[in-house]
Amino acid sequence: MIRLTDEPMTWVATGDSITQAVLHTHGARGWVEHVHERIRWQLGRLTDVVVNTGVSAWGAADVLGEHHRLIGRFEPDVLSVSLGTNDCLAGEGGLPEFHDALRRIVTGAGSRTQVVLHTPALVSFSGRERRAALPAYCQAVREVAKETDALLVDHEAHWLAHHGEADPIPWLDEPAHPNAAGHLRMADHTLRAMGLGELDPL
Repeated sequence: MIRLTDEPMTWVATGDSITQAVLHTHGARGWVEHVHERIRWQLGRLTDVVVNTGVSAWGAADVLGEHHRLIGRFEPDVLSVSLGTNDCLAGEGGLPEFHDALRRIVTGAGSRTQVVLHTPALVSFSGRERRAALPAYCQAVREVAKETDALLVDHEAHWLAHHGEADPIPWLDEPAHPNAAGHLRMADHTLRAMGLGELDPL
């Protein structure tokens, strides 16, 4: 659960194209934008700042290499990190580098920053051959969260609980990218994990 303060807070969300929320929402809000709505409007934290530094096609090593630009210069009170969907293309052989980079992203944030780590969401049946190692990368995120005492948002488990053995395509725009419905589900799951409730119905 995220500890809210009486003073304005800075929230940074970094990651890949799913965090950046480009193209595949077709003009609808991405999950970070929904979280922004909840924090700054529905919770009345009008002078909080929510920054999205997600970069399409990037992985953990890329974010680590630009740590100051994407994270450090904002001195976040809360840092949200969502990576693994691109990293897993390196297969299980890439796991040590992913684990190390993700851990260094977290520890580089500083002791005052509350860190939230997200497992990747599911990909469709048609995308699973290319991203066969994705479950192992989800497990690596869980391990880093436990090692660093970061808050875990387990999208993989949430999507599995909802879809079971069915293809999760209703929440996807194409094999690896959530559509508007998927982003809304990711936002609500993130908000619940952070102890911030859910989005108010529109």
